Amino acid sequence: MDRSRPLARQPLVALLTATALAATGMTALSSAARAADADLARNGGFESGLDGWSCTAGTTVNSPVHSGSSALKATPAGADNARCAQTVTVKPDSQYTLSGHVQGSYVYLGASGTGTTDVSTWAQSAPGWQQLTTTFRTGPSTTRVTIYTHGWYGTGAYHADDITLVGPGGETGRPPAPPTGLRTGTVTSTSVALSWSPVADATGYAVYRDGTKVQNVSGTSATVSGLSPSTAYAFQVAAVNDAGESARSATVTATTGAPDSGGGPSDLPAHALVGYLHASFANGSGYTRLADVPESWDVIDLAFGEPTSATSGDIRFDRCPASECPGVESDAEFKAAIKAKQAAGKKVLISIGGANGQVQLTTTAARDTFVSSVSKIIDEYGLDGLDIDFEGHSLSLNADDTDFRNPKTPVIVNLISALKTLKAKYGDDFVLTMAPETFFVQLGYQYYGTGKWGGQDPRAGAYLPVIHAMRDDLTLLHVQDYNSGPIMGLDNQYHSMGSADFHIAMTDMLLTGFPVAGDANNVFPPLRADQVAIGMPATTNAGNGHVSPAEVTKTLDCLTKRTNCGGYATHGTWPGLRGLMTWSINWDRFGGWEFQRTFDGYFG
Repeated sequence: MDRSRPLARQPLVALLTATALAATGMTALSSAARAADADLARNGGFESGLDGWSCTAGTTVNSPVHSGSSALKATPAGADNARCAQTVTVKPDSQYTLSGHVQGSYVYLGASGTGTTDVSTWAQSAPGWQQLTTTFRTGPSTTRVTIYTHGWYGTGAYHADDITLVGPGGETGRPPAPPTGLRTGTVTSTSVALSWSPVADATGYAVYRDGTKVQNVSGTSATVSGLSPSTAYAFQVAAVNDAGESARSATVTATTGAPDSGGGPSDLPAHALVGYLHASFANGSGYTRLADVPESWDVIDLAFGEPTSATSGDIRFDRCPASECPGVESDAEFKAAIKAKQAAGKKVLISIGGANGQVQLTTTAARDTFVSSVSKIIDEYGLDGLDIDFEGHSLSLNADDTDFRNPKTPVIVNLISALKTLKAKYGDDFVLTMAPETFFVQLGYQYYGTGKWGGQDPRAGAYLPVIHAMRDDLTLLHVQDYNSGPIMGLDNQYHSMGSADFHIAMTDMLLTGFPVAGDANNVFPPLRADQVAIGMPATTNAGNGHVSPAEVTKTLDCLTKRTNCGGYATHGTWPGLRGLMTWSINWDRFGGWEFQRTFDGYFG
């Protein structure tokens, strides 16, 4: 049945109704009732982007559109049906008509919180624009209703446009006055305390950092954390009530203190170059002796220590034999080179895992063996610390493990315990770094483990509980921004390897923080900028996702200066970003030291 046809007859129905009312002397009442009706949906044509809408996986596009110049495009994926919603103020015991135009398969339009019967309507298949309409009556005490649209799991993108909610407007009142008296309190290297005077009629307050809303609080104080050391920030506060948000207060600024010594040694340079050295194998890049690594490299990860079996926890570091690596140095020469690098202020670590080194600490016995075997390697070679490069199936989450802050899965819990034990054993100067793939970190913005309804890859976001548990002891996180599929950024757009855009979006997520699996009540907090380096392949031979020196420079400009950003808008500026990591030193030598020269040219 074509549901649009009854709507086409409405003018005639209205005329007949008016005529009947006039005959009974009620024309004035009908006109007054109709005058009270209005379209209450905010930005229903999406001409102002997503203003007024809260979307899990939505954006605005210029084509296709039903009218105007913009429409909504939302893409369901996994356990997310790409819901977009807004809450509207309504009158109790009143009639409303909800309407909108949609394209796609299994597209829903509905209203919840009506106080009577919540309603929805849907289009099973709409290759062209199709109008959906439904009606409802509010309950005797209902003053707010949520209208929404969503798709269905895994069925592809849908479009929506010209969404209206027609009926009598509710009593919205007025937004409160802007707060006054905003001032700073305690300022640390990573946080700023704020307070302000109370505002009459305010039910809460929104805190802004550099123009971006970062907190909602009920009282007249807040502490903004997750900031970068030695960085200037601007803060404002707005008052909030049911009628909306006030204008923002006057701006106050604060500069965070110098970085503390938490998370590893304080003698790393402000901007560090990190690279992996093929120490246990050879490949097409050729063997590079440790003593021949140029002075530019500040952190050298010896690749790799690998387990005797996936679940043993017994890690061995076998140096490359001369038959495979012509020109390999002796153990004595290798150890002497380590000491020489350390005397020059460099850090030399053992990296555990790699693509072929699956490590699964399924038992406490494996955990204890891991600690003892890794300690033996560190002690034998006099190393500065440990890099965790678990890939493949090393980390995954059990089906009931849904909170990254309180993990339950043995391989996760045992790894955290092992790392804390090693940190405690070697003290504050112990260097701890991690090199996860984007699948295990940034993908957690969309998916975490198997998901609420199951069926997802249990490895999705599986590094997040480890990073979070170790964040106070973590020296560097350098996610591998290579060999990656498209990943959704905080702009709810998918970003792909091969340009500065990918590195900017992925790094912005780490420095801004993000809701895990789209849950606004389950936010992964930002890391400090001095804890983050960007992982890139040194050459096209080293891995998928190589970018030119110009794109590397563009990435650094955007993140440290907020210039040269292209189409992605970051949520901050981080001049304290630690630096760059690459796979690998060997491949960079093979490529004429291009990556090293780009780093040196930028940071000096």
